[in-house]
Amino acid sequence: MNLLAILSNIGFPDILDILLISLVSYQLFIWFWGTKAFKALVGIVVLSGVFILAKSWGLFLTTWVFQILWQVFVILLIILFQKEIRQMLERFNPLKNMGMRHDKISNGWVPEFSRWAFDAAQKRIGAVVIFEKTDPVSDLVTRGIPMECEPLPEILNSIFYKQSPLHDGAILIFNGKISKVSCYLPLSTREDLPQEWGTRHRAALGLSEQCNAWVLIISEERGEVSFAFDNQVKKIKDEKELSFFLETQVFNEKEPEMNIRQVILSWFTKRYKIKAVVFVLVFVLWLVFAGQQNFEKKIELPLVYRNIPESIMVSSPAAINISVTCRGLRKDISLLSKENMMSSLDLASAKRGKLHYNITKANLTLPNERIDIVNISPGRVEIITEKAQKPDIKNKSL
Repeated sequence: MNLLAILSNIGFPDILDILLISLVSYQLFIWFWGTKAFKALVGIVVLSGVFILAKSWGLFLTTWVFQILWQVFVILLIILFQKEIRQMLERFNPLKNMGMRHDKISNGWVPEFSRWAFDAAQKRIGAVVIFEKTDPVSDLVTRGIPMECEPLPEILNSIFYKQSPLHDGAILIFNGKISKVSCYLPLSTREDLPQEWGTRHRAALGLSEQCNAWVLIISEERGEVSFAFDNQVKKIKDEKELSFFLETQVFNEKEPEMNIRQVILSWFTKRYKIKAVVFVLVFVLWLVFAGQQNFEKKIELPLVYRNIPESIMVSSPAAINISVTCRGLRKDISLLSKENMMSSLDLASAKRGKLHYNITKANLTLPNERIDIVNISPGRVEIITEKAQKPDIKNKSL
């Protein structure tokens, strides 16, 4: 009954609250999935569930211990996962790209670059190429030697030649030109990666986990070409597909425009299973906490006259309605209605004439004592009584 009452009182702020927390929870899940930080988040969720159950069941000692240790857990998490926390805050920062200059990109070299990539894969030449997009990667990569030129096959061969001192690092392409060479990338901390993946794949995926850059991987061992982006790695089958990805996804020159309806539909259909699970969990958590939330509700009640002496009658007003504002836990307030509340005025000591009465909590009948009365309007009523008229029984039909 409490659950149905809470659901019936859900308003726009509650829906907005659930959607915002669902969005944040989904982003945290996507960013931390498969990492050691994700396991820590799962542990926090489990401990939080134990704490909530202990508090609701009245387990005093367990609740007291959790309240003390919780502060220690928060400090430990900040120390252990400061890197992940910093990356999360950077992603949420709407001003991170302000002031960045994006010149017009020249990508006439894309077909030659695609041919070179598969030629290098066939010759078992390993390489890692970073395509920087809107998220800056300068703070995420280490070392790096500045360079400014187009990624032409001749230059790429000289960089990734096995005897070259630069071949072990990655090159960074920004605005269609090589800006750095011999860069070292952060390795992915995910533990669900294939065992055959080498350092190049783990480094490329590690960078894609922290920003929206696309990282091209040319495998020296297997002779494959892959792209790491958005926490995933996709194998590229031929030069045509590589050119398509570069032009549509990296440089966005041939990407079809989407209207608002298509964007919204795409957001709901992409990873819809994960989003549905996250939404359900957040909604259940909201229901748990919603019942413990302080809530106010206003109810209109008729003021009922009772214990009227036989010698008098109420001539004015015939009916009075009062507005009662109640406050209490949401699970209790949600149950309030005209059916389980009543307001009454005891006229046992009333006499004829103009009478004034104060309306207080004592005039109300409530379903439980946990409900507080915030306001009653009107707080004072005036009634007029007169001598009761006895019924005329002489003309009554037999």
